[in-house]
Amino acid sequence: MITLRRHAVLTALVLLAVVMLVPFAIVLMNAVKSPAEYSAGGPLDLPHTIHLDALRTFWERVDFGRKLWNSALIAGSVAFFAVVLSVLNAYAFGIGRIKGRTWILAVFLLANTLPHEQLVYPLYYGAKWLGLYDTRLSVIIILTVIQAAFGTYLLSAVFGTFPRSLIEAAQLDGASRWRILWRVVVPISRPTLTVLMIFFFIWTWNEFFLPLVFLISNDNQTVPVALATTAGDKYMDATMQSAASLLGVLPAIVFFLLFQRTLTRGITVGAIK
Repeated sequence: MITLRRHAVLTALVLLAVVMLVPFAIVLMNAVKSPAEYSAGGPLDLPHTIHLDALRTFWERVDFGRKLWNSALIAGSVAFFAVVLSVLNAYAFGIGRIKGRTWILAVFLLANTLPHEQLVYPLYYGAKWLGLYDTRLSVIIILTVIQAAFGTYLLSAVFGTFPRSLIEAAQLDGASRWRILWRVVVPISRPTLTVLMIFFFIWTWNEFFLPLVFLISNDNQTVPVALATTAGDKYMDATMQSAASLLGVLPAIVFFLLFQRTLTRGITVGAIK
């Protein structure tokens, strides 16, 4: 009975994996077709020859190398600084137990529910006033604060269950609060912080609306904004759009594959705790 159940679960997972991979396979097939071959056979026809013209044209048209660098710089910076800011805030709320922590965390939770469209007007005028509009720094600062709001709420719950005996032992050894944070709390919480950093990176990488509003120069735009340039009102090149989608999703897939073990290990450790 158990073996039959395992086979059923395995079959369901295989079918789910196939369903999830079919769109990626269709995009890959159409990205290596010529427009004439796409028009003759449609999107589901296998390519007879490999054409890289669409990939090459899109790369050169939008200067995709620069877009990759912009997205990597913004996503990496936001992931790092948001985790650092979340750790500092959560250390005060979860372990320091400051007064009014419940109300402050409620504000952080409320901030996570606000749509970006509601925040964009004050952020836009604030960036204009500070002279940061159309700079990558403006997007880094905004997304760092937004991601740190979620990170603070999450880590406060994690640090709230941190073993007090370890904190007290470090205090008896004469460790300051700053030393306790970086020598005791952070090393033990490293798996959770790593998972949070990976999520922050992926979320920031896929962010479209705020970079679209705050990065109007071609040299500052990110990958998701570059992908939007392939669609027009009067004309649509399906092979070009497929090439753009393939180039846009490949970095995220490579990043996930590189950190898959780290992500799984972090989630497993969190579950065991």
